Amino acid sequence: MTQFIPEFPFTLDRRAIEQLLPHRGPIFACKQLIARGPRAYTAIANWPLDNAVVQGHFPGFPLVPGVMLIESVTQLAGAGLLSADSYVQSLPNERIGVLASVRRCAFKRPVQPEQDVTFEITCRQIGADAVQVNAQALVDGIEVAQLETLMVYADKTQFSAVMGWAA
Repeated sequence: MTQFIPEFPFTLDRRAIEQLLPHRGPIFACKQLIARGPRAYTAIANWPLDNAVVQGHFPGFPLVPGVMLIESVTQLAGAGLLSADSYVQSLPNERIGVLASVRRCAFKRPVQPEQDVTFEITCRQIGADAVQVNAQALVDGIEVAQLETLMVYADKTQFSAVMGWAA
């Protein structure tokens, strides 16, 4: 991967995030990411009412599934690391960041479709192939979740072989 890191802080819009990540469709809710430093980000995600994931989650009383908060914070941390962290940028292109575990997760309030969720994210490299991700999720300044996950860098070819995908 080519190493280029703009001066902090810098902002990535949805299109720039899409250029960094393979995610698409209803699983991708990232709107914006502000890199405050190599491993510190403020990011926004939003799920429209017509999102397929939301439509089936309590018909008549739609809520964003909590697992979508976990997925979004992982995607946003990945985009932040790919855009702002020189170590991650130095990894071979054959490596891909994947969610390895949810270490802690507390949902404090429900999130409704159309609400912007702001994530305050910090990442800590805990080995050559692992990153601890800590995040606070807020809606209108009110905490809705606290999350701690683990991301690992896996070799795409090994990952593809296990999943039965073409590399």
